[in-house]
Amino acid sequence: MSLPTLLCRTVAIGGALLGLACTLPALAGGGGGTSGGGGSSTGADADMPGEVLVKLRTGDALAPLLAKYPLTLIDRFGARPIYRLKVIGSARVKDVLAGLVLEPDVMIAEVNTTHRSPESRGNAPWAIGNPQAYVAQWAPQALHLAEAQRTTTGAGVRVAVLDTGVDLGHPLLAGRLLPGFDFVDWDNDPSEVGTTANAAYGHGTHVAGLVALAAPGALLMPLRVLDANGVGNAWVLAEALLYAVDPDGNPATNDGAHVINLSLGSLARTRIIDTIAQIASCAAAVPDDPIGDRSDPGYNDDAVRCSAGSSAVIVAAAGNDASSSVKEYPAAEGAYGLLAIGASNAANKLASFSNSGSWIDMAAPGEGITSTVPGGYGTWSGTSMAAPLAAGTAALVRSLDLSVAPAEIIRRLKRTTSVLCGTGLRQVHAAAAVANVAPPAVICH
Repeated sequence: MSLPTLLCRTVAIGGALLGLACTLPALAGGGGGTSGGGGSSTGADADMPGEVLVKLRTGDALAPLLAKYPLTLIDRFGARPIYRLKVIGSARVKDVLAGLVLEPDVMIAEVNTTHRSPESRGNAPWAIGNPQAYVAQWAPQALHLAEAQRTTTGAGVRVAVLDTGVDLGHPLLAGRLLPGFDFVDWDNDPSEVGTTANAAYGHGTHVAGLVALAAPGALLMPLRVLDANGVGNAWVLAEALLYAVDPDGNPATNDGAHVINLSLGSLARTRIIDTIAQIASCAAAVPDDPIGDRSDPGYNDDAVRCSAGSSAVIVAAAGNDASSSVKEYPAAEGAYGLLAIGASNAANKLASFSNSGSWIDMAAPGEGITSTVPGGYGTWSGTSMAAPLAAGTAALVRSLDLSVAPAEIIRRLKRTTSVLCGTGLRQVHAAAAVANVAPPAVICH
């Protein structure tokens, strides 16, 4: 059957998260409205009421700060001096932050933010299709996946999918799923929750299916960080990033993700997420740097894990604002080991909805992409679809040598990209990346 294409427009919902409003273009006019309490991807992110995130130079600095400021502790990142705090009483968050940033032991202090996916008329359900459309679509040919997969299918690689969860019973994903975690409901069941009446329901399953399309031998670790309406916050994302690289909390065991996919984002940069991304990808520590400092003993487990070679390539969607100037985070963080992905179309050009700033590393197919959804298959468009195809390609390359550092995987992917017509942005070429050779010339008309 013919599958109508859903346009998934990225919408800022949190300090480091983005909701996905997926609508039929004929009904939505290619845009996205706002509903009560929401905001568009061109608006500012809202604050989580009264919450601030801080990174301290040392854990010993917390108690004096709690005594000096109207703050109470909500949560901590294990032994690391990174905290989620609540402003109490009648104090204003901005006033507390103004004091915190002047404290010598405070390296980062920022609000924890959240937002809701805008949906002006209720979600349009995705089309139910079939596995034949999934296999026969244009994206695998554009990426030259068949040629790449003759060398490797990504076996031995673990890919974490941080999203709305996954349909754990989908037949295409059978045998490919690792145990995951639900950071929304805080339990061990990272299943999709909700129905097609919810704005982002099915998004995580669609993303997971695209990783499987590119790297069918890789194992997927589903981590639910957004609810069915696409709601999350920076702290939840950071928790999931750290879980992805060390699920059992023992840095000496080899159980972490080699690749992490983030088909989400926000207009608001958060340096806490930048810090966590550097920890996950094992960037070198930088003493006295607000983001890179890891001198406190609380980071010792990270050093042990990284010395054992357990690090992750992070792939993030660049956003669907059709802009060369709008930046979506964490894709635009520029963090070590992180790859920002735009979207292309079947004409080998940049998709009309894709962001295109110089901060974007490369593109991958993202327009009219068929993948798994709860109960079947659906066709959506967005950089959310491009990112997992790039993540799957990263998994193919990483499977050739798991000891290669994330930064080198990214350099290899970059130097083997092919021409994308009409733009300076280039496209992932899986076969060239796996072979580590320059791709064939592309003729643009």
